[in-house]
Amino acid sequence: MDKKLNILLIEDDMIEVMKLNRTVSKLNLNHNIIEANNGEEALQILEHKDTLPDIILLDLNMPKINGLEFLSTLKADPVLKYLPTIILTTSNNQKDLLECYKIGVSGYVLKPLKYEDYVYKIERLLAYWSINELKQF
Repeated sequence: MDKKLNILLIEDDMIEVMKLNRTVSKLNLNHNIIEANNGEEALQILEHKDTLPDIILLDLNMPKINGLEFLSTLKADPVLKYLPTIILTTSNNQKDLLECYKIGVSGYVLKPLKYEDYVYKIERLLAYWSINELKQF
C-alpha cells in the first residue's frame, strides 16, 4: 500500500494550487497538502523541524524568494537539504533546469497546458514518491 504523503506545495498562483488539490482529490489520493504562497512563507513552515513534509513541490517563478533562491537556502541547511524537492513549473528554460540539478533538486516536471496531461504527470509523480523510501526526520 502506498503511504500517505505530507506535501509542501510552494506556489504563488492560486489557480495552480486549486489545480493540484483538485487533481489529488480526483485521483482519490489521501495525501496532505500544505500550501505556501512563496519561498519566504515556506521557510517559515520549515522552521518547525518536528513536522517536516515528505516532499516539496516548488514553483520557480515566485515573488519575494524565487524557486532557485529557495532551493539554495534549503540545500544549505543540514537537515532540510535531505527533503526531496521537485520543481513543478512552466519554465522549460535549459538554464533553469541545469541550475536546479546543480543545486540538488530531486526532479523537474513541466506543467502541461492540458489538464488531462497534468493529471497524468501528477499521478505518476505522487505514485513514485509514495512508494519511495523517504528519510524520516
